[in-house]
Amino acid sequence: MKKILLLSMVVLCVLSSYSPSFRWRLAEAQVHHVVGDDRGWDESCDIASWSAGRVFRVGDFIWFTYSAAVEKIVELKSKEEFESCDSSNPIGMYTDGLDKVLLDREGIRYFASGNPESCKKGLKLPVHVMPNSTVEIEVLPSAIKAVSVAGPVSPPSDSTLVRGPTVLLFSGLSFLYYLAL
Repeated sequence: MKKILLLSMVVLCVLSSYSPSFRWRLAEAQVHHVVGDDRGWDESCDIASWSAGRVFRVGDFIWFTYSAAVEKIVELKSKEEFESCDSSNPIGMYTDGLDKVLLDREGIRYFASGNPESCKKGLKLPVHVMPNSTVEIEVLPSAIKAVSVAGPVSPPSDSTLVRGPTVLLFSGLSFLYYLAL
């Protein structure tokens, strides 16, 4: 086991010596948004209030729950079609009563009731899809060499600003070094 940990430490040091920095990118988890929460996609639900303050990102899902016997949902191409509730030329149609939609690209997507009267009463949803946020961790070769030579990292002073991923990284490297001894 110690050989594997030592080998991992060596590989990390070698990789970092060939590059000015070594980076990891961690994506945030997907979020599943149920439109209208408990009420679902219904005229009695204030869809605009439900969506206010929500952040939709690439990779998230939105779920529509509604009575398929009386309702259908259309995805519209333009803001003009959305505002006028013109569902005559939809780019997508949902009719199952429980529909899961992947937000697979940035931009604004327009969803509306397939019933123009319901749409005009506010049963419509513009979804502003933001880029998927990532957390980037950068490890400099000097930091790796300092950890591997100096041993465990001492706690930072009160004046040092240390972020969670940095503490986790240095703690992990220190632990690997300790186990390799």
